Amino acid sequence: SAELCLLPALAALLPPLPGPGGPGPAEVGLGALPAELRAAVRALVGDLDSLFTGLGLREESFAVGALSRVIAAELASYAPARNRRRTATNKASVIFVDRTLDLAGAVGHHGDNLAEKILSVLPKLPGHKTDVMVNMVELTALQSTDETCSIIAPGCLAQPNDPAAKALWESFMNLKQKEAVMEARRHLVEAASRENLPIKMSMGRVTPEQLSSYIQLFRNNLKALESHCGLLQLVLATVQTLKHPQTSKWDNFLAFERLLLQTIGESEMPSVLNQLLPMIKSYNERTKDDYACEDFLVLLIYIYSVVGEIKCGKELDTAEEEVKKALVKAICDEPEPSALLQKIT
Repeated sequence: SAELCLLPALAALLPPLPGPGGPGPAEVGLGALPAELRAAVRALVGDLDSLFTGLGLREESFAVGALSRVIAAELASYAPARNRRRTATNKASVIFVDRTLDLAGAVGHHGDNLAEKILSVLPKLPGHKTDVMVNMVELTALQSTDETCSIIAPGCLAQPNDPAAKALWESFMNLKQKEAVMEARRHLVEAASRENLPIKMSMGRVTPEQLSSYIQLFRNNLKALESHCGLLQLVLATVQTLKHPQTSKWDNFLAFERLLLQTIGESEMPSVLNQLLPMIKSYNERTKDDYACEDFLVLLIYIYSVVGEIKCGKELDTAEEEVKKALVKAICDEPEPSALLQKIT
């Protein structure tokens, strides 16, 4: 979008986590990093310099976090960047922030944002880090019930050639979910009216079923389909996200995170972990509303990120050991472990 540019080639670039006996944050220089990470930092510095050259920028860098300091220092001393800064006309402040300093933000569910939910819930487009597969079967006469129907190419969110779709995507990113869904309906109604499709405008709450019924109007009109293909892909992504079981879990996560914040304020870490323990269930004991193994990993990252200083002691060791045991059992009992669980094991 106009305000946000993602660099998917660098998606795997994460600061090294401080391990026992590893370098402290103050000691880390480029030389102290593993070879692979050094190469990634140099690649990032080169990419940023190219980007700033294109924008004609003379930057002043600020850094929050150990790896960010390394990157800012490398960029400052990079010879092509020094030459660029002498001649560039536009000034900019650049702030680097270590991703590991905001893990609570990355795993939390506090955002009431449709774009975030679409990107979290729908399957990734193969080969892409920042786009998803939108099932397009609904727009065809082929009514396959198979989720993974691969005869029809998937749609996606990137629609650079469709002004209406670009405008709708901006509202998905910038508005609250309820307003964004209403925008999706408005765009659909306008597109259908332009194509003289028999659309019945209804007021009140927008439901996924209502959006689906509007999409159906385009199905047998190839000209209308072609003209509004980008817009239809975004609205289908909305429908599929709102109907997805993970979306109803989103609210459960949010409620549990709020409860955790309260509990952490009132008591120690062991009692928070003991609260979590009975909820860790193996595959055979789980219902569709229960958390899966990945969900617990996300919750544990959240808890340990927001809790601050943790008092070590026998009680904490016992509570952590119980949670570990329960998680290991749940992971081992998974009949079809996900890619993430396979990677972890």
